[in-house]
Amino acid sequence: MEDAMEKATFGAGCFWGVEAAFRQVEGARSTSVGYMGGWRKNPSYRDVCSGETGHAEVVQVEYDPTKVSYDELLNVFWDVHDPTTLNRQGPDVGAQYRSVIFFHNAQQEAAAKASKQRLQDSGRLSKQIVTEIRPATEFYRAEEYHQQYFEKHGVKACGLP
Repeated sequence: MEDAMEKATFGAGCFWGVEAAFRQVEGARSTSVGYMGGWRKNPSYRDVCSGETGHAEVVQVEYDPTKVSYDELLNVFWDVHDPTTLNRQGPDVGAQYRSVIFFHNAQQEAAAKASKQRLQDSGRLSKQIVTEIRPATEFYRAEEYHQQYFEKHGVKACGLP
């Protein structure tokens, strides 16, 4: 049922690996990689990499909430990156790689804040979480060659050290 689908948007470093992780989630109907959170309209990958657009690399997940909860998607988000590293994931450095949750409604905002607090309080991480929680803005779909990059290129994971 098309109407039952919801959107979730996450930035957790290079979007290729993040998208691959969300594509494995049962109930995730589709994923798209792109850019969000900046001021430049219709940015290209090169624009975003310049660090001068304010955008983050993100994955937008369209999901069926009867098959997967937003909290379950948040768990995937926390597991696929280091939320204590400011503007960096592995070898990728810059604000475009920041850890960020873009919420689409008040329920997502509350769930994201509660999830972040639970993780911080759990003691699982030795440092403070730096993940931003922001209202979703316009999503700019990345160039086609970035979509499902790992699947298209037979790659299993990013070469993170």
